Amino acid sequence: MKVVAFNGSGRKDGNTAGMIRRVFTELEKEGIETELVQLGGQDIRGCRSCLKCFSNKDKRCVLKDDIVNDCIAKMEKADGIILGSPTYFADCSGQMKSFIDRTGMVGKANGILRRKVGAAVVSVRRAGAIHAFDSLNHFFTISEMIVVGSSYWNIGIGREPGQVEKDEEGMATMTVLGQNMAWLLKKVRG
Repeated sequence: MKVVAFNGSGRKDGNTAGMIRRVFTELEKEGIETELVQLGGQDIRGCRSCLKCFSNKDKRCVLKDDIVNDCIAKMEKADGIILGSPTYFADCSGQMKSFIDRTGMVGKANGILRRKVGAAVVSVRRAGAIHAFDSLNHFFTISEMIVVGSSYWNIGIGREPGQVEKDEEGMATMTVLGQNMAWLLKKVRG
C-alpha cells in the first residue's frame, strides 16, 4: 500500500511538511509506503474549465506545462492521499486550490479517486484553519473518497518553520491521524 502527500506550502520544509512527516511516521510503522510531493516553487495554473478531461477520458489535464499530470498519475496509483496546506487568508494556499481544481476535475472525469482514503493536514499561525480544513475535505468528499479522522481536527499551530513541533496537541493529532489512516487503509485495501 502507498500514501502520497501533496504539500501546498511555499515552504518546502515548513510546518505543513513537518505535520505530514509525523503522519508518515505512523504509516511507515505499519509497512505503508509514503511519498511527499512539494508543490512549493511550482507554477500551477488553475483549471480553465474547458472540460476536455471529460471528453478525452485520458486521465490527464490538457494543460501540460506543469507537474499536475505527474501528480494525477501518482494519485491514481496511491491507496491514500494527503493534502496539506498552510492557512492563507482563512483558506488553503492558492497553489493548493489550483491543484485541487485541476486534479479534482480529471479525477471526476476518469473515476480515479473514488474510494481512496483521504486526509487533510492544515498548519496555521492563529485562526482560519477550519475553513482551510473544510476546503481540503470538500475535495475528498466530492471525489467519492473516504475521509479519515483523528482525535481532533487535523490542524497544527505555528508560524515560523518548526514551531508546529511545539504544538503538542497538534502533533498528537497527526500521530493519531497516521494510526487511523493505516488502520483504515488495511480495512479498505487489505
